[in-house]
Amino acid sequence: MVNKFRWRRLLVATAGLGSIAGTIAADGASVPGTPPPESSFQKVTLNGAPGEPIALVVLPDGRVLHSTRNGRIFLHDPASGFNRVVSTIPVYQHDEEGLQGLGIDPDFESNHWLYVYYSPVLDTPLDDPATQGVNEGDAPVTGSAADFAPFRGYMQLSRFKLENSELVSSSEQKILQVPVDRGICCHVGGKIDFDAEGNLWLSTGDDTNPFASDGYNPIDERPRQHPAFDAQRSSANTNDLRGKLLRIRVLPDGSYTIPEGNLFPPGTPRTRPEIYAMGLRNPFRFSVDRRRNVVYLADYSPDAPEANPERGPAGQGKWMIIRKPGNYGWPYCATAQLPYRDFDFATGTSGPAFDCSALVNESPRNTGRRRLPPVVQPEVWYGNEPSAEFPELGASGVAPMAGPAYHFDRRSRSPNQWPRYFDGVPIFYEWTRDALFTFRLDRRGRFSPTLPSGERAIARLLPSLVFQNPIDMQFGTDGALYVLEYGDGYFAENPEAQLSRVDFVSGNFTPVPVVTASVNFGFAPLTVQLSSEGTADADGDALTLAWDFDADGVVDASEPNPTVTYEENGSFSPTLRVVDATGRSATAAARIVVGNTPPVLQFVTPAFGDPFSFGQTVQYEVLVTDDTPVDCARVSVQYILGHDQHGHPLSTAQGCSGSFETQLDSGHAGAEGLAAVFVAQYTDAPAPGIPALTGDAFVVLQPPLPPEETEAEAEAEAEAEAEAEAELEDAD
Repeated sequence: MVNKFRWRRLLVATAGLGSIAGTIAADGASVPGTPPPESSFQKVTLNGAPGEPIALVVLPDGRVLHSTRNGRIFLHDPASGFNRVVSTIPVYQHDEEGLQGLGIDPDFESNHWLYVYYSPVLDTPLDDPATQGVNEGDAPVTGSAADFAPFRGYMQLSRFKLENSELVSSSEQKILQVPVDRGICCHVGGKIDFDAEGNLWLSTGDDTNPFASDGYNPIDERPRQHPAFDAQRSSANTNDLRGKLLRIRVLPDGSYTIPEGNLFPPGTPRTRPEIYAMGLRNPFRFSVDRRRNVVYLADYSPDAPEANPERGPAGQGKWMIIRKPGNYGWPYCATAQLPYRDFDFATGTSGPAFDCSALVNESPRNTGRRRLPPVVQPEVWYGNEPSAEFPELGASGVAPMAGPAYHFDRRSRSPNQWPRYFDGVPIFYEWTRDALFTFRLDRRGRFSPTLPSGERAIARLLPSLVFQNPIDMQFGTDGALYVLEYGDGYFAENPEAQLSRVDFVSGNFTPVPVVTASVNFGFAPLTVQLSSEGTADADGDALTLAWDFDADGVVDASEPNPTVTYEENGSFSPTLRVVDATGRSATAAARIVVGNTPPVLQFVTPAFGDPFSFGQTVQYEVLVTDDTPVDCARVSVQYILGHDQHGHPLSTAQGCSGSFETQLDSGHAGAEGLAAVFVAQYTDAPAPGIPALTGDAFVVLQPPLPPEETEAEAEAEAEAEAEAEAELEDAD
């Protein structure tokens, strides 16, 4: 599966990428010693089957909550090593929507509030599998306000009580709703965090379709075009919550007030007082640094691979330190120095470049102020190609993630705590590049590519450890880094997905348990041969093994390869706990389902290698084989535009057969790494009391590769790019 999804690797190795630069701590003090060797870090898997992972949060007692886009919330218990689903929140899923964000209250230990940002089901139209050739779940691209109205929905910010390791659904307090246009792609955002004063921060995406703007800025004002093609209605709208970083103060009854110091004081006409920062495209990940009282935020890039003098700059991913309210320019400016040009989608003609210091929102869909705050320059910006300013980031797709800053706790006795060398250093991670970086700051907490010492501020972090599309991370109270990895693939449960913990090892390493089972699914009585083969300890310590077959806390076996027979139907997690001579321990488990077997899906058509070009209608047929009667209405098929290492879900259909239109905007045409990806899923419906199981299948169709470029053509292209950049500088 991995090789087929990763049909092209674009990551470019950069000289010196593996070094760890800088010797200045956050408070300006000299960090003692030399950088710790990578060999002192250990990555420990906590959950190797987290579904389609989206978000995580580490609880004060060391337990970890992590969620999936389809609404499941897992709890990892480090004491037992068990992972189980504590709640499933019903969610609407089309394009990127679903369960997006998790957060815990600053007073969680006393009030047990868990915050969730999700897409409620509502009455939004869905595809009817009985009507072939029509997808009722896709919003119309053109039409009238009445045509678009059924797809108006919202994202919900709520909080729930987590009591006795269970999410109490009846405790929900609905805090805030962010109106969105459903049935059409893209950008949800959804990160939740808190500052030192207890204020809640929430990031929201621009809820705008990027596929008809050639990879540049979507500002289509045509009256019959769906509003989702105009980001001026959201990101650039001072009276709209989308494309923003919000800051509120939640009260005991679930209502909220506005803290002092947001971008627009309460009562300002045609504004929303919740807004702290605006002009954002898809700020998928941010982190509040409570020590410095700042926010590290990353914003996703549009897809234009290169600058166009008639439209604007190439796509730019960004990382910024937000110290005060501001406007970051989208959809008018990529940065304060990189404006887009005004563009008339009706005539296809370009107007002047936008003035990033004096922006005016003249969209007929703008319900806010016309004149906008000047654009704030980000600390870091980069595209697909190697960056002259920030070469350490390498080159590939652009999917920036702002991680947390590490804070060393001198009072901690945790054996996993990272060293003081990283104190105060923010972590940046790149989803498409499978890479983590440190962004070192100067004594004042400011960032520049080169530190006052002359050392480079950006360095690759732990390059020898494998991170498969890291999607969320947080430092725990134990000083270890917890990482959620999405794995290779699009909008599916990928085999490489996992929840892991990255420890700094000052003494012994933690043993690594491995569990395999002779059979994972079947019917009672089911006899399973378990194996611990592969379990190891890096220090060579003798290991004590303890098996718990039924999660009752009682040791059922201590031999390496025991046998267990399950007489009852249900889901079981036979767990192996290994302990070394120093008391360090770890667990691993197998999943056994008795009374059901997973459905098997296969695409009858299309198939890998089929001739394909964007723009054609692709007919699909999915064959489902299961031990229970198959209901084709439960088959869900997604069409995803695969681009580099990320994907844009464009449509979802129900049924064993159907079709998708595979239009491609001119901005993507000719781009490298493009493919049409089709993902089918089916969840069976066994008898009550027996766990349902899900099967999936996928097909990737690639257009023919362009002919090899001659040396003369390459030189001409390079000259054209240089001229385009010069023209953009002149326009600025």
